[in-house]
Amino acid sequence: MPRHLLAALPFLFIQLPAQAQAPAFGLLPDSVCTTANNAVDEKGFVRIGGMEQWVRIKGSSCANPVLVLVHGGPGNPTTPWADNVYKAWEKDFTIVQWDQRGAGMTYSRNPPAEDTPLVLEQLRDDGVEVARYAARRFGKRKVILMGGSWSSVLGMHMAKSNPAMFCGYVSTAQVVGNALSQRASYDATLALARAAGDVDSIGKLEGIGPPPWTNPRNPGIIRRIMRKYEAMSTAPAPKSWWTMSPEYATAKYDADYTAGEDYSWLQFVGLKGDGIASKIDLYKLGPKFEVPIYMLQGEQDLLTMPAPSRRYFDFIQAPRKEYVLVPRAGHDPNPPMVDAQYAMLKKIGDCR
Repeated sequence: MPRHLLAALPFLFIQLPAQAQAPAFGLLPDSVCTTANNAVDEKGFVRIGGMEQWVRIKGSSCANPVLVLVHGGPGNPTTPWADNVYKAWEKDFTIVQWDQRGAGMTYSRNPPAEDTPLVLEQLRDDGVEVARYAARRFGKRKVILMGGSWSSVLGMHMAKSNPAMFCGYVSTAQVVGNALSQRASYDATLALARAAGDVDSIGKLEGIGPPPWTNPRNPGIIRRIMRKYEAMSTAPAPKSWWTMSPEYATAKYDADYTAGEDYSWLQFVGLKGDGIASKIDLYKLGPKFEVPIYMLQGEQDLLTMPAPSRRYFDFIQAPRKEYVLVPRAGHDPNPPMVDAQYAMLKKIGDCR
């Protein structure tokens, strides 16, 4: 399993085989590309938020709508696997991804001190700046925004802060951030374990007790159990998705990814349960959004469960909004969810 699916497991890493060091990459161009059928395939650094941050851009035509895909975690970029998971989307969209500060290639370029905090508002502003760069690069006024899990929070903040930048926001596995939803996830997982007579899982769950937690290991313990039960009722992702592009399959990237994941996760949960996660409450953004919002929710998702995300969806007001419950999908990406995301993106239509 690739590490970006281990967003809640900061103490369990997969070691990749050591290979040659990654090639050096410079800054991506800022010139306008709008020609139909002119394919783009670029990777490199862009000056974002006062530092060089890693950006990956790929699509079959510079004239297509631009999709800014924000990764989860925090600390788990999707860029190493993007050539496989989102390959089919490239004929209709120019896909822009970036490794957030504290993650992946951006971490490698700008390793933060351990006491340097990750700040949601700073990451939000970075994301808007990436979207602005992408729009300028491809001669657009607006782009489409997509996020999921951690980036469902970041995406909502981006959409709220700069609605003129986005044609629409597609959110998956929506994190809402209130204590009641965390407790619901714990109770549902414990109920499944008890119904299955799963003594090992019951012991672990009862051992950590219900949230809120102060031990940063506890979310990883429950997430491993959640994945076991989600796998029983969801479609598996094909192994071919998780083949890294060559520039990422190196000993240096492996070390940098691991270090960035560790740093970002501890910033998120905090050493005493006092990290970014403890402060998330999307209701504080207020109900009104000036961007169309499309929310997709895995029916079997135990981490961000359908009921809390549906309540939040009903709370928000937007020019257009749609909620889709996706069967045979859990929290992690799989074919039913990726197909549903693609169908929703196509419904947004042209985005100029």
